[in-house]
Amino acid sequence: MATEATFTVPSDEFPLGTALGRLPDVTIELERLIPAQDVVIPYFWVRGTEVDDIENEFTEHPGVNDIRFIDSVEDEYLLRVEWTVDYDDVLTVLTEVDVPLIEATGRIQQWTFEVRGDNRGDIAAFQQRCRELDIPITLTKLHALTPVEAGVESTLTDTQQEALVLAYERGYFESPREATLEELGEELGISQQAAGSRIRRGVKHVLGSSLADA
Repeated sequence: MATEATFTVPSDEFPLGTALGRLPDVTIELERLIPAQDVVIPYFWVRGTEVDDIENEFTEHPGVNDIRFIDSVEDEYLLRVEWTVDYDDVLTVLTEVDVPLIEATGRIQQWTFEVRGDNRGDIAAFQQRCRELDIPITLTKLHALTPVEAGVESTLTDTQQEALVLAYERGYFESPREATLEELGEELGISQQAAGSRIRRGVKHVLGSSLADA
């Protein structure tokens, strides 16, 4: 049965996390993971700093082939990094064992990853490979998908679903709006930009799932 798992990794043990020690106000969110023949290419959103600071931090990174700015939305920046496959980290292990990444968010202390395997054996294989490479992951959640979760809800992370439910209840989607992103962020305990990011990605997932089933 399909299984989802959540695990954490200390920031200094993950390549993208090396910037967080020098840029403590930064939050990084992986957008998607694309395995290529010779590189692993993660797209990620950055908030809490300027795009030039991030590019400068990774230009000399031993695992980086290339980093480039792609787009921006308000105070968030979308970048693309090409990592070399011989640099062992969580991203290369995910592509090696073919376990899809649902979401990853990094802050100054740790990274949190949500992944999905076809069964528990896939998750176990991922954990075993990390142990072989001395990558210190900590499993925090493991559960099998139910038939209900296999629908729209399975495309949402817990944080996205929480933000969408709160936005709906507070009238954020009404016209005119009855709540602001700043107010939603305060209730969620996150910044205005982070609240907007979660809502935007949540709406994208819901629409993508609904349209695919139409």
